[in-house]
Amino acid sequence: MYLKRVIEDEVIAMAKQYPVIIITGPRQSGKTTLSKYLFNELPYYSFENPDTRLFATTDPRAFLNSNREGAILDEIQYVPELISYLQQVVDDRRNEVKFILTGSNQFMLLDKVTQSLAGRTAILKLLPLGLSEIGEEKSLPTNDLILKGFYPGIYAHNLTPYKAYRNYYETYLERDLRKLIQIKDLGLFQKFVRICAGRIGNLINASAIANETGISVGTVKSWMAILEASFIIFFLHPYYENIGKRYIKSPKIYFYDVGLVAFLLGIEDILQIDRDPLRGALFENMIVSELIKIRFNKGLDSNIYFYHDSHHNEIDIIIKHGNRLQPVEIKSAQTFHSEFLKQFKHFNKTYPDKTINPVLIYDGEMQQKVQDVEIINFRNIETNANISKSQLN
Repeated sequence: MYLKRVIEDEVIAMAKQYPVIIITGPRQSGKTTLSKYLFNELPYYSFENPDTRLFATTDPRAFLNSNREGAILDEIQYVPELISYLQQVVDDRRNEVKFILTGSNQFMLLDKVTQSLAGRTAILKLLPLGLSEIGEEKSLPTNDLILKGFYPGIYAHNLTPYKAYRNYYETYLERDLRKLIQIKDLGLFQKFVRICAGRIGNLINASAIANETGISVGTVKSWMAILEASFIIFFLHPYYENIGKRYIKSPKIYFYDVGLVAFLLGIEDILQIDRDPLRGALFENMIVSELIKIRFNKGLDSNIYFYHDSHHNEIDIIIKHGNRLQPVEIKSAQTFHSEFLKQFKHFNKTYPDKTINPVLIYDGEMQQKVQDVEIINFRNIETNANISKSQLN
């Protein structure tokens, strides 16, 4: 079953302008399915297939000459040397070829691309499903959404979430990352990943993680960089201007998919979520990743930050629209309380000439403006103009 993706329009638009389209994103996010659906006239090759990989690496010119109209080249990071030969093909026949490249590791793929295909390619990032892409499942109870996460396979094949994420973790994450960093002690790495999951929404403290896992600070940073490059985690950086030392400058850690976090935390069913002390953090992770998806699906980089000063004044999300700042608070509660609005007042005093359209995203049904703050249910993020559209006017 094909699940329609929001990013489709952007992929088609870029394919009209560039001879090479690169679609990156985590394993099993739907890159191959999307590519085959939109470009079904092109031959398909997966470089996870040893025979295909051998042909492409031993005789790259012959491989490309056999695909003179173009092709879908899946998991291209396994044959990065092919990109150099692809450059010549594209330069010779730019208006006559169309190559769609996919890859699930930014380090291995993008470094080669910037060297060989600069100016010849559009790079798009496909994350797991967004709320608007799961159809009627969008109306599921919040805890169900947290448990299921948003990987397409779970919805397309009605998989049991905990088992699906266990298989995903063992099949893809551990296998791929062990190749990249040559882990000798798999148990130690598993502990590290679970510790990262337990810190979602928190400021990164590499020393604390090193002490808890028994590895060096350097190894913590290296392993985090690998998780980031493999689209497992991402960092949300603080917004601050050069106003002395009042501002926290460490990033926060989030996972691209909340269902994977739930698995890593050992959550197997719905009842465990309500009792879990990280339930609020899981909800926040789900919303932050949704905001990232909205940007990526438009072919744009993230424009979101957080605000946190040394006096513990904070805002969960700052959406930067040029020189304007949109504060967004995230609450997992189903009942609105006026105290949710306190942080907006402080931020508005700090940036009175820059603050626009404050928004509170929560799990309740009331949707209206209160003290100039727009209150919305999280299921309506993408349809809300103040969140999904640029405020530059």
